[in-house]
Amino acid sequence: MTKLRNIAIIAHVDHGKTTLVDTLLQQSGTFKDHQVVTERAMDSNDLERERGITILAKCTSLMWKDTRINIVDTPGHADFGGEVERILSMVDGVILLVDAAEGPMPQTKFVLAKALKLGLKPIVLINKIDRSDERHEEVLDECFELFLNLDATDEQLDFKVVYASGRNGWAVMNLKDERKDVHCLFDLVLEHVPEPNKDKNAPFSMLATTLEADPYLGRILTGRIETGTLSVNTAVKVLHGNGEVVESERIT
Repeated sequence: MTKLRNIAIIAHVDHGKTTLVDTLLQQSGTFKDHQVVTERAMDSNDLERERGITILAKCTSLMWKDTRINIVDTPGHADFGGEVERILSMVDGVILLVDAAEGPMPQTKFVLAKALKLGLKPIVLINKIDRSDERHEEVLDECFELFLNLDATDEQLDFKVVYASGRNGWAVMNLKDERKDVHCLFDLVLEHVPEPNKDKNAPFSMLATTLEADPYLGRILTGRIETGTLSVNTAVKVLHGNGEVVESERIT
């Protein structure tokens, strides 16, 4: 059976989150070398593409070795903070992505605080390390100070650090290492982020976090399976928070 890892990426606007995700998809083989891929693959509506920001939580999935890694793209702008709680309920770890010159920004503090409070273990990724004005040592110190100010646990303070250039397609654990790909980041996620611990034998239940409509596929629910398993043609019930049945459908 395929193993799973669920992670969210926390980043400020323009720190390179979407470009990094595009690189992860390319290097995992999700997109083939000859395939034409729209830049900013996870920015799915016109406003997001135009402004380069993430408004709604979106998920993508890739395979690395024998593990499926589900990546949730989080809002990096304070105006859309209402998505945060729903996103973090879906994951078991987070990547805090910061610019190597600008460092951690105020708008990432809210999301990071929620993640730490939930007990999620972070990976710190210092991106755009190829900038001429990069200051990775000071930025790393600023991240540590931020974690202290947010009352991170000793385990959370012992975070792993990755240095990367999403645009140029490489990530390293040590700046002296060869800069050729992002494979070390994949391996770190597998090693550092815990696998979901759910009862697969219990009746199916799922916490839905987003709902969208597709002209070909119909209604699409995204969320986290809490218990059980699901297959095509399974009968399911949609419930309100108080347990009231809203409707009954079958999975297609």
